[in-house]
Amino acid sequence: MHLIIAYIRPERLRDVKRRLVESQLLKISVTNALGCGDERNEHERYRGAEVEVDLHKRIRLEVAVNQPYVQKTVDAIVAGGRTGEIGDGKIFVLGLADCVRIRTGERGDDAIG
Repeated sequence: MHLIIAYIRPERLRDVKRRLVESQLLKISVTNALGCGDERNEHERYRGAEVEVDLHKRIRLEVAVNQPYVQKTVDAIVAGGRTGEIGDGKIFVLGLADCVRIRTGERGDDAIG
């Protein structure tokens, strides 16, 4: 069992979701996030003052999958999220010790589905 966490550009979410559905990966969690990386900071005006924006809007995806779906999931996120520019994001693949489905009490691979 693995937990895949990805940070992507907000405008790429639709394409990433489409790629995941095409790969028969339907269970995801999506959260708004802020972060910084190698992108240059932007400057905006706020109430007449120049403000440096050093945290960029990103989307955090979380997908729990069994071993056979790890590469398929990573490939779908890369295919949907890549623009080829700095700031496309990152994918982290973490091992899961356990998973419990609350409704039935199932554990492990069966709980992920």
